[in-house]
Amino acid sequence: MVDALRIQPLTSSGFASFGDVVEFEGHDSFPINKGMADRYHALADVELGGEQARAIISLVDSRKFDMPRKVDHLEYHPLGSQAFLPLDANPFIVVVAPAAKEPDLGDLAAFVTNGRQGVNYRLGTWHHVLLTPYAAMRF
Repeated sequence: MVDALRIQPLTSSGFASFGDVVEFEGHDSFPINKGMADRYHALADVELGGEQARAIISLVDSRKFDMPRKVDHLEYHPLGSQAFLPLDANPFIVVVAPAAKEPDLGDLAAFVTNGRQGVNYRLGTWHHVLLTPYAAMRF
């Protein structure tokens, strides 16, 4: 059993086994819309599984969480990846465990975003609900 998790800054290399970090920094872009915008292309892969799988887009309105918080619930999505792209410029915390039949609490990892990053959980990655301890947030 884990008594406390060390929350580390979210980086692409540190998060790679759980999914993608979606951010501008560190990625090339190219001009679009007659030079009026820059596109940062293919920052994450949408993974789909199952015969009737389909990609959808939803919005989430998350309340502020009090911390510290006990990790008492993990979920995973066996039929698709799941992305959370913040609409507010606040950091949030993600708690994840590797894809497996059951989560191994000894393999939990926690990351804090810099307020300008989103995450895309790989298909099957175990994760806690979004933790927004700094402010209520929209994704």
